Amino acid sequence: MIRTLQDLDRNIRGCVLCEERFSQTSTAHKPRPITWLNGRAPILIAGQAPGARVYKSGIPFDDPSGERLRDWMGVGHDTFYDRAQVSILPMAFCFPGYDQKGSDLPPPAVCRKTWHLDVLQHLSPRLTLLVGGYAQKYHIGAANGASVSATVQDWRSHAPHVFPLPHPSWRNTGWIKKNPWFEADLLPVLRGRVQEVLNEN
Repeated sequence: MIRTLQDLDRNIRGCVLCEERFSQTSTAHKPRPITWLNGRAPILIAGQAPGARVYKSGIPFDDPSGERLRDWMGVGHDTFYDRAQVSILPMAFCFPGYDQKGSDLPPPAVCRKTWHLDVLQHLSPRLTLLVGGYAQKYHIGAANGASVSATVQDWRSHAPHVFPLPHPSWRNTGWIKKNPWFEADLLPVLRGRVQEVLNEN
């Protein structure tokens, strides 16, 4: 029975549960679990899964999506990657790969079923960012299957301790333009809350 976060981190990094699954994707890649966990970090980013670029670098959100997320939070690179400040818990620790059409595969459910309850017992964030639909459904139920748009639009129901966000992928640029309230109303409050939490730490 794994009882410390350090032990969990070590076991997650050695996980190969999805080896066969990944070998059958169009990328035919090997498992590479990427962790970024600290039980004392006041901010938790609950995301989806590492992308192809992150799979290569081994650093979470080391891609354009990460640049956008850092902008949304109003923090720089050093703060974002300070493990004393930020933990990152994706719904799957490995890059899921692409399907035959080149689209992202969903995070394998076996990952969260195997690891997440144990990991969450060691985390006590004061602010949690739920990035994307998979994280929102897991952590808050996403209002009984509500869409990401509806869940994010209802952000005031969860603030100031939880903020549901769309995925910061550049594919969502159109969504952001169609929903100006996101940048005008939500982001200023989020940035203020991030600074408040960081200043308390």
